[in-house]
Formats: sequence, C-alpha cells, structure tokens
Amino acid sequence: MTNKVAVITGGAGGLGREIAKAFHENGYGIVINYFESGKQAREIFETMGGSVLTVKADVGNSDDVSAMAEHVYKKWGRVDVLVNNAGITKDALLIKQGEKDWDRIMNVNLKGAFNCIKAFAPLMKDGGHVINISSYSGLKGKEGQAAYSASKAALLGLTKTAAVELAEHNIKVNAILPGYMPTKMGIKSEDALNKAKEESLLNALSDPMEAARFIVYLANTENITGQVFCLESRII
Repeated sequence: MTNKVAVITGGAGGLGREIAKAFHENGYGIVINYFESGKQAREIFETMGGSVLTVKADVGNSDDVSAMAEHVYKKWGRVDVLVNNAGITKDALLIKQGEKDWDRIMNVNLKGAFNCIKAFAPLMKDGGHVINISSYSGLKGKEGQAAYSASKAALLGLTKTAAVELAEHNIKVNAILPGYMPTKMGIKSEDALNKAKEESLLNALSDPMEAARFIVYLANTENITGQVFCLESRII
C-alpha cells in the first residue's frame, strides 16, 4: 500500500511513460491509462510491479472514464495527482481538416481532460493536484495544426477555471507546455522536429525525463495553482 496515487492518462508511451516512471520512483501508486498501447502498458506493469494499475479507457468517453475512476477507487480508495497527458493530432490545413478528425482531436485532448477532472477530483479527499499537458502550439498556433492548437489553447482556459473552482477543496490545477520532444508523436515530422530545434535558444529539444521530474515536483507543491509553465527554451 502506497501513500499517494497518481493517475496518468496516455501513460503507456513517450512522455506518459517517463511521467509514470518518475512518480513510481517517488513512491506513488501509479495508474496508467491507455487506449491503443496495451503492449506498452503491459511492459510498464511488468517492469514496475504491484504498485501499478493499468486501465484501458477512451478518455473522450465519459462512461469509460467513470468506470476507470471506480476501478481506481476500489484498488486504492483515493487519488492525489491526475496528469491529463493523453493527446493526439492529425495534422492538416484548416480548410482541409475533416470534421471527423477535428471532433476526435477535441474529444481526446480537451473533453478527455474535462471527463477526467470531473471523475477524479471527488477522489482527492485530502486535496490534490491536476496537471494538464498543453502545448506551445496552444499559445502560438502552428500551420497545419488548427485542431490540435485549438484543443491545447482551450485546455489552458479549462486549467484556469478548474483552478478557481477547485481551490476551496485544496485541489491545485496547473498546465505544462513540455516542449517539442523526440517521442513517438514528435518524430512523426522530421521537418517540425528540426524547426523546433532551430528555434530553441539552446538549439535543443525538450527532454521527457526533465519534464517528468518537474511534473513530480509541481505535484508536491502546496501553494501553486492556476499557472502555465513552459519547459522549453523558446520565448513565449
């Protein structure tokens, strides 16, 4: 039995895996949510052992999220940290973006965070911390990412409103802009990856391990809420 529990959506690969690892190393019970990455989730479970719970759920589906929250409650009876990390993109110019793709991106990136906050906040009985993973694109926009940028910008608004509403329950809500990373999503576009590196003041991409360590630090603070933290070396 661990003292604290962290739920990481999209926790089976890329940044999510590093976040899960960092919380696990700090003694947390870990809930790894996944939807299509079952193999990776099993690998993490086998590596980390009994303090890890893997749950398949589509965060864009409120019934799936409610069932996940019930499963977590039955195992641990509490949640201390929720990291809304699940995110997808399907790049296309605005006038060529299909409505189906637009809706799916919004469903996962924005509605998914809404569903999870709504389901897990009641389990944060002693206070807690919600950390939403947004994006630099949500602040500055990016060609070919109208849906992704819009979803990540809206996530910042959700962060600030949730911080106001949940403060009376001692639940902190913050957002992270982790930066461009050489993860599965990041390496899909070599041109975008190289451009991000060129625009960096340090000529470097963001480090998933460094971002994960910062997220664990932030989750253990007591008086920081309603903030947006940029973790890359570009001026915002």
